[in-house]
Amino acid sequence: MGQGAARLRPGPMSSTISAQGPAAAPAPRRRWAAHLFTLAFLAVWEAASWALPPFLLPGPGEVAMGLYRFLATPHQVWHLAVSIGHVLGAIGLSFVIGALLALLPYYFPVWRFAIQHRLAPLINAFPGVGWTLLAVMWFGINSGAVIFAISAVLTPFALVNLWAGLSHLDGDLLEMSRSYTRSRWRQFRLVIVPLLYPFVFATLRIMFGVAWKVTLTAELFGGNSGLGYLINMARQDFDTAAIFVCIVLIVMFVYGMDRLVFSPVQNRLSRQYAQ
Repeated sequence: MGQGAARLRPGPMSSTISAQGPAAAPAPRRRWAAHLFTLAFLAVWEAASWALPPFLLPGPGEVAMGLYRFLATPHQVWHLAVSIGHVLGAIGLSFVIGALLALLPYYFPVWRFAIQHRLAPLINAFPGVGWTLLAVMWFGINSGAVIFAISAVLTPFALVNLWAGLSHLDGDLLEMSRSYTRSRWRQFRLVIVPLLYPFVFATLRIMFGVAWKVTLTAELFGGNSGLGYLINMARQDFDTAAIFVCIVLIVMFVYGMDRLVFSPVQNRLSRQYAQ
C-alpha cells in the first residue's frame, strides 16, 4: 500500500510537466509565424515597388542602401542626434511640468477642480499642429520651438498618468508612514515616490513613443535640423527613399528602446511594487 502511494506521488509533478509542455511548445511556432509574416511583408513591398515608379515606392533593397549611406554620413547622423535631443529634452521638460501639475492638487485640493476640469481638458484637446505654429511665431524656426511644441503635447500624458497614480496610493500605507514621521518631504521621498515608480515608468514609456510622432511634425514646420527637416528636404526633391530611411530609423529606435530598455525595467518595477 505504501509503495503504491509512493508510486502515485509523482503523479502531480508529471501532470505539471505535461501541462507546461503544450504551453511552451507553441513558442517556436509563434516566432516562425512572426518571421514568415515579416518575409511576406517584405515580398509584397518588393513586388509593389516593381509595379510602381521608384519615386512613389522604393524597394526594401533601395531603402536598405539608403540607410547604410545615411549612417555613413556624419552630417545626416548629426540630424538624427538632434532629433534624439529634441525628444529627450521635451520628455524631461513635459514630465517635470506634468508632475508639478499633478502634485499641486494632491497637496492643495483647492486647485483640484481648476487643474483637473479646466487646464487638463484644454491642453489635452489643443492640437499639436496648433502648438507647432504658435511655437514658430513665438520662438522662430529653431530647436526651442520644436521642444516647446513637443512638450506641450506630452504634458497632458504626464499629468493624467501621474494623477492616476496619486489617486490610487494605498491609504493605509500612507497613514502608517505619517505615524513614523511628520515630514512631508520624507514621506514623499521614501513612500510616495517608490509607490509611483510603475506609473512614472509607464508614463515615460508612453511619452517616448508619442514624442517621436510629434517630433516629425514639429521639425517639419518649425525646425531647421533633425529628421523632420530631412523629410521636408526629401519631399521637395521627391527623394522617397530618404523619407523611408528616416521612418525606418525611428521605428527601429522606438522598437529597440521599448523592447530592450522600457519593457524589462517596467516589468521589474511592476513585480517589485505589485500588491
